Amino acid sequence: MPIERFQFPGEGGHMLAAALDLPDTPPSAYALLAHCFTCGKDVLAARRIADGLTARGIAVLRFDFTGIGASEGEFANSNFTSNVADLVHAADYLRKERIAPALLIGHSLGGAAILAAAGRIPEAKAVVTIAAPSDPAHITHLFKEHIENIRAKGEVEVQLAGRPFRIKSQLLDDVADNMLTQHIHSLHKALLIFHSPTDDTVSVDNATKIFLAAKHPKSFISLTGADHLLTQRRDALYVADVIATWATRYLDTMPESEKTETAELPDGVVVKETGKGKFQQMISAGRHRLIADEPLEAGGDDTGPGPYDFLLAGLGACTSMTMRLYADRKSIPLTRTTVRLKHSRIYAKDCETCETQEGMISRIERVITMEGEIDAEQRTKLMEIADKCPVHRTLTSEIDIVTREAS
Repeated sequence: MPIERFQFPGEGGHMLAAALDLPDTPPSAYALLAHCFTCGKDVLAARRIADGLTARGIAVLRFDFTGIGASEGEFANSNFTSNVADLVHAADYLRKERIAPALLIGHSLGGAAILAAAGRIPEAKAVVTIAAPSDPAHITHLFKEHIENIRAKGEVEVQLAGRPFRIKSQLLDDVADNMLTQHIHSLHKALLIFHSPTDDTVSVDNATKIFLAAKHPKSFISLTGADHLLTQRRDALYVADVIATWATRYLDTMPESEKTETAELPDGVVVKETGKGKFQQMISAGRHRLIADEPLEAGGDDTGPGPYDFLLAGLGACTSMTMRLYADRKSIPLTRTTVRLKHSRIYAKDCETCETQEGMISRIERVITMEGEIDAEQRTKLMEIADKCPVHRTLTSEIDIVTREAS
């Protein structure tokens, strides 16, 4: 999926380095993502969350705060207030060049900044915090042994995450003056809070305080087993998946300016390489977007089902749907169908019913579980119907696949 890199003016006129992650199809919404304290826009968690959201059709703008990464300015001259202002400038840029962000996401101190900035971004409908402190002053514990020295000298270099940063006393004053409670109480936007109960950087008590201060609609998701920076890929992608699903309840997922484009969707299924990893593909089926990949042992990144997984899923879904249609038509009390499928390769000679008797052939094993007060005769009939689903018939009939190069 494409990434546009550019700069925009932040607080104090400094040019801030930004990356806009875009889906392969017109975005259903735009999100603004704020990274953690001293991290930068390219920290793994931010990149992976952006990957997950773009896979679901949501564009994501992430950028380096003043004095961080490739952005101009001095980190020592920045503070919580300037970070909040940078976020507002980022939203202004999106509003001018694209569409204002409807979704705001903040990680750690970025989450606190998002809460403070949300009231100044009227188009935002939903806000997400990840491992966020309930009070900006919480960051001072990262360099608590230097606070007295910072107060005495006015500026001290400290080590944060293995890198040197200059901290001025004005930062201490600024975070002390910024209380989030009123911002949270008057948010008037849907709020989703992520936090790990074992976060040893920002305790989960902070999530409780944010949740209690907020009005409904509000939700809390426990990131059991995750660390503060979401260093495990699965944790970041899980966060992205939950955000994308949760946000559809609150966002206008088809902006007015893009309704014409999205109304003219291509027929059939479109599969395109994303350029991320060796095998990852973006699958577009109408308005639906899916990721395909190969497992790690096959050289992929395991970010989505493999081609045969999709093949089996199609057969399984068709089988269950066909049985449902028949059961409803015949008033059979089928409450639920579960279809389990497995693909393998076997020697043709081991297949008693196959015409081919040489070489290898594909075998699909399909195991069907039916729930409900169904008698033996009804079960037998439903099993017969399973073999009559359209995808089953397609796979077992002669198929003409015509391949041509696009003009």
